[in-house]
Amino acid sequence: MQIAKVCGTVVSTVKPRSMTGVKLLLLQFIDARGELLPKYEVAGDIVGAGINEWVLVSRGGAARIEDGFDNRPLDAMVVGIIDTITVENRLIYSKKDEFRGR
Repeated sequence: MQIAKVCGTVVSTVKPRSMTGVKLLLLQFIDARGELLPKYEVAGDIVGAGINEWVLVSRGGAARIEDGFDNRPLDAMVVGIIDTITVENRLIYSKKDEFRGR
């Protein structure tokens, strides 16, 4: 899994029938220091993540393990919304602090 920040949404009206109803998000990946990386990806969302939230991203075949997604052409799936991340006893992210406006 990887950590990413939700930067936006992606809307596509022309797509395979199997993708109907799948919410798509534009994600920017984050490193272990909490810094944004210059890498973006579009991922399906099954947890209802919103703009600016930090999320867990499952990629490859693991992105399709959830029931009903095994036949969908997805390479990445948001599988969790992060509450906190601590690295070496240092809090690098807290959802509570982020949405308070730090």
